[in-house]
Amino acid sequence: MLVLRNYKLKVFGGSANPELVAKICKYLHTTEGKMELRKFPDGETWVKISDNVRGADCFVVQPTCMPTNENLVELFLMIDAFKRSSARRITVVIPYYAYARQDRKDQPRVAISAKLIANLLTSAGASRIIAMDLHAAQVQGFFDIPVDHLIAEPVLAREFAKKKIPNLVIAASDMGGSKMARSFAERLGTSIAIVDKRRHHSHKVEALSLIGDVSGKNVLIPDDMISTAGTMVEAAKFLQKHGAKDIYACCTHPVFSGSALEKIENSVIKEVMVTDTIPLSDAAKKIKKIKVITVSGVLGEAIKSIHNETSVTKLFR
Repeated sequence: MLVLRNYKLKVFGGSANPELVAKICKYLHTTEGKMELRKFPDGETWVKISDNVRGADCFVVQPTCMPTNENLVELFLMIDAFKRSSARRITVVIPYYAYARQDRKDQPRVAISAKLIANLLTSAGASRIIAMDLHAAQVQGFFDIPVDHLIAEPVLAREFAKKKIPNLVIAASDMGGSKMARSFAERLGTSIAIVDKRRHHSHKVEALSLIGDVSGKNVLIPDDMISTAGTMVEAAKFLQKHGAKDIYACCTHPVFSGSALEKIENSVIKEVMVTDTIPLSDAAKKIKKIKVITVSGVLGEAIKSIHNETSVTKLFR
């Protein structure tokens, strides 16, 4: 029986984050696969793969950032096109996975949207998923196909280590962020503090108490995403009241919805470091506090390891 080996690696990108796709391809020393993406006057999306992908190992890069639903539909159509073009394997690279916050039934008669999106991706024809910093780690279990859940923490921590900030404390903006804060603290060899908060509704939070000591210290607040920025800005203000000096923040996904940019610009936070899982808007690029680092190397290494069938464990170090 003939056994084929060294299946050709092909990387394709949707329209959500073309800059990141280009960086990944540059890291892998490959050219981006060619596709045609069009919009009909009524808003429908049309997808055509211009390259021959029969028997190829295809990686489709598409974060599901704003406009979320349009990018999701585009992704579903791309997967279907690859499946119908006889791709050997379709690995979907989702740097930012939308709907991950809707991971449980916390009220009567609500959808578990994170599970539904997982089902739709699988039904469309995805063979494997690469995701980065899912808001809830249990979302991996919603898939019936392999999931490689990457983290941006090593990249972010290395960048902050280069700054050599003295008397640094890692602060969690709420109790849910304590695990991430502890992990950052271990990497940077420092202590942690935790802000206890109360959420009055989805857009308003109030800091109540502080666990740990930040007096006279510089503080870093890490998070997986910044959406409305309410929690992070309120936590920074609270930490300053408790004697913190320079306050920094970082996150993997710069969602920046609503009035987030205005809040960040007017906050006591000195710098917000984010990754390029989501492209920054023109307005965000104008804010000097916001610094962007790339995770294209992490995603590129994951793609390389999966294609060569080697371990991705090294990416967590």
